[in-house]
This record gives sequence, C-alpha cells and structure tokens, in this order.
Amino acid sequence: MLCQQQRFNGVTNSTDFIIAPASDRTLLIKFGDDHSPKIQKAVFQLSHYLLNNPLEGILNIHPGYTSIMVAVDVEKKSIQAVQKSLQQVIKNARAMELPGPVLVDIPVLYGGQHGPDINKVAEHSDLSKKEVIAMHSSGDFQVSFIGFTPGFPYISGMDETLVTPRFKNPRKNVPAGSIGIGGNQTGIYPLLSPGGWNLIGQTPLQIFDIKHPEKALIKMGDRIKFNPISKAEFEQQLHS
Repeated sequence: MLCQQQRFNGVTNSTDFIIAPASDRTLLIKFGDDHSPKIQKAVFQLSHYLLNNPLEGILNIHPGYTSIMVAVDVEKKSIQAVQKSLQQVIKNARAMELPGPVLVDIPVLYGGQHGPDINKVAEHSDLSKKEVIAMHSSGDFQVSFIGFTPGFPYISGMDETLVTPRFKNPRKNVPAGSIGIGGNQTGIYPLLSPGGWNLIGQTPLQIFDIKHPEKALIKMGDRIKFNPISKAEFEQQLHS
C-alpha cells in the first residue's frame, strides 16, 4: 500500500517509491536501491500495467533493476500532470496479478570462436573452462528487463563466482546470439552490435527480429535455462 507522500523540488516521495524529473521530458520512478525480489516485483507490475494500460502523455518506458524511466510527451501533457497521474497508476499496479513466468530454453555453444572470452572469465574466477560452463548452465536465471539495444535481455541470478568486469574498450561488432557476462549479470546479444561484455558462448536461436519485435523470444520476467550443445548441434539448429 502507498504511504503518506511528501512533495519537494518536483519529487514525489513515499516509503515505497520516489518519482522525480530526470530531465525536462523524463520521469524516474525508483522503488529502492537493492535488487530484491520485492523491488523487482514492483518494477514488473508497473511495467506490465503501463504496457497494457497506456497512460496519456507517456511515450515510452524503460525498466531497470530497481526503477523505471518514463519518457513524457510534453507537447500533450506536462511532466507535473503525468507525475500526478502515476500516483494512482502505481497503486493500481500493486493490485494486479503478474503473468506466470515462461521458462525459455537457450542452447549454447560455449567457448572457441563463439565464446572467445571464456578463458578470461575462467582465469578471473579461478575456475576451469569446464567449471565456467557447468556453473553458467546451472544457474537460476530471470530476465530483469530488456534494454541497451532492442531485445537485449539483462539476466540476473548468475553465481557471483562468475562476476567478471566488462571490457574498458567495447568491441565494435558482437555477433547476434552471443552470450556475455558483464559484471554480475549475463545477457544475450539479439543483434549484431557493439558491446563490452565477456563473450563465453553463442546460441543458434534468433531471439529477436527487429521487424517483428512483438514476437521476441525472451520477455521481462521470463526464466532462462542455458543448455550446452556441441558444434554439430549448433550448426544443425542454426540452419534449421
């Protein structure tokens, strides 16, 4: 439930969330600082609610681990008006039932040219390559949000042992389907794009089609299971 609110300097504050202008065209809704299940649920609920019940004056939403950035169409509605409308919307969202999570199976060819940084991850984690594969493919993963590029899933739940810093100088071209580790999270590059994550493998699946974004294989809230496959299986699935 929402608690008593105080407003100051354009900020709406409660014990559950803070809404504040991030620019003259955006609002940031922050539910907390820790990536806890409770906060993740709040982000999921409001994201699903706004996607299913579009609010006048909102152009787009950008969920994160603990917050949602809202882009406002200031030509139609003021920042202040949208901020006020969001108070009731957040209350309504808290009462909604979230759809059940979908388990998405992701086959992965680990290492070699498809995962050129797996040895770096192994060395940083003081593990063997086989141990990295075993640990990564046995994780309890959930898609926290979609961002960075269209269709890119930020996937939480990775074992802390595999935490590896991103590259200071990102690659200019990362192949579509590449599985990467960036800090304490893992993800899948949906399209050919620049990227600074450590590449440990590649899936033959097309997880996102820019022409049909509504048919994305992976969505926020989904559970992910990474399954190691052989090179022969990779080639077969790639061309099937």
